[in-house]
Amino acid sequence: MTQNLLKLDFGAALPEGGSVPRNGSEWDALEEALRDADGWLRSDANRRRDGFGWLDLPQADLAEVIEAGQWLAAFDAVIQVGIGGSALGSLMVANALLHPCHNELSRSERGPRLYVADNADPAGTRALWEMVDPSRTALVVVSKSGSTAETMANFLWLWENLKKVLGEERALKQLLVVTDPEKGLLRAFVAEKKCRSLPLPSTVGGRYSVLSAVGLAASAALGVDVTDLQAGARAMDEVLLGAGTMEENPAWLLAGLHWLHFLRGRNMTVLMPYADGLRDFTEWFAQLWGESLGKEGKGSTPLRALGAVDQHSQVQLYTAGPDDKLFTIIDVADRGERLILPSPSDASLAPLAYLGGQEMGAMLQAEARATAATLASLGRPVLWLEIPRLDAFRLGGLVYLYEVVTALTGRLLSVDPFDQPGVEQGKRFTYGLMGRKGFEEEGRKSTEAFARIESRTVSC
Repeated sequence: MTQNLLKLDFGAALPEGGSVPRNGSEWDALEEALRDADGWLRSDANRRRDGFGWLDLPQADLAEVIEAGQWLAAFDAVIQVGIGGSALGSLMVANALLHPCHNELSRSERGPRLYVADNADPAGTRALWEMVDPSRTALVVVSKSGSTAETMANFLWLWENLKKVLGEERALKQLLVVTDPEKGLLRAFVAEKKCRSLPLPSTVGGRYSVLSAVGLAASAALGVDVTDLQAGARAMDEVLLGAGTMEENPAWLLAGLHWLHFLRGRNMTVLMPYADGLRDFTEWFAQLWGESLGKEGKGSTPLRALGAVDQHSQVQLYTAGPDDKLFTIIDVADRGERLILPSPSDASLAPLAYLGGQEMGAMLQAEARATAATLASLGRPVLWLEIPRLDAFRLGGLVYLYEVVTALTGRLLSVDPFDQPGVEQGKRFTYGLMGRKGFEEEGRKSTEAFARIESRTVSC
């Protein structure tokens, strides 16, 4: 049964000149490998393991999240404190589904303004604080472990300043903590202070958490229909469960084609939507893809682009540079907004008459098709992914699709798509450099490694 979620055209992404590569049974072998990978992903035994819990999020009960969203909606501003998967999901949903200038609208036209404190940059944190009225602002701190240094630094500063202005009793009434339901520093804080909290399931990793309270609490407050987001993910799950071949299953197809091109030396993937509302989707995807697959000397580097902006920035490289990339162009069939271009009335603008009467969205779609056609004409592998419209249902489906694609690709690469050992090393070095007890040796190693960088210098 079709769910009207998306259309994926893949003829120009097939190796060997656009034919299904059945020579040497490569396609059949890949399909069997994907069937095995899908079985691994969905096995009952694995569903209870750390990292696999996101597969259950399309069926999760959202009552607590919706109630928290209703509570947050009364504030003028929400500051979400988190980094990586604890921030990118909320930003992606807001970018896709809210007015492009949401924070600048009048209060009667919008929900709370959304700000995200992610990077530990003092200039950014100070500026954010100066933009809000503390008495009308909620803090939403998101960290599964409660030990992420950047998040906790921002939380400490914002929390102490909120208490200074309001007093602790009132400040606690403006705080929501999203963290592990049973353990961790923030769970201990919740137990001590008896403040409002939502659980982040212990089996769900940060970059796969957008369909949990991590991405949905603030989204619900801002007016997003989070049940529609979840319904889209659930509909995509039904499609994937019911499709048993590569040519029927978009997740198998995307994972399989990335694998085939990886074997042919194309270890970069370009995601290029032609819609401003999907700009932050590429940011979210870059973390999901890069952090899940970059291990053991393997991986596929995610490259973010936005059409048509990056036609004037990156497409020269894509068309005439090295043939080391697989491209995915994303288009939106119905953009909702129709702007008809006027015919020029000034003599000097007469050469622009060809634009008169044209619809601006049609021009953007023409540019998307032109870019895809140019790449295909040059023999560069390109996928065309089209969604009917950018709404909560289709966004939920797109999110879930790419989560499954990423997990399957990790299995094909023989890496664990749910851990991040390289990130953890950097965290340990940071703890050591900042004097955290128990990490003295990591601090010493970090200092020694950085000394190698400083061993040769030029200054100007």
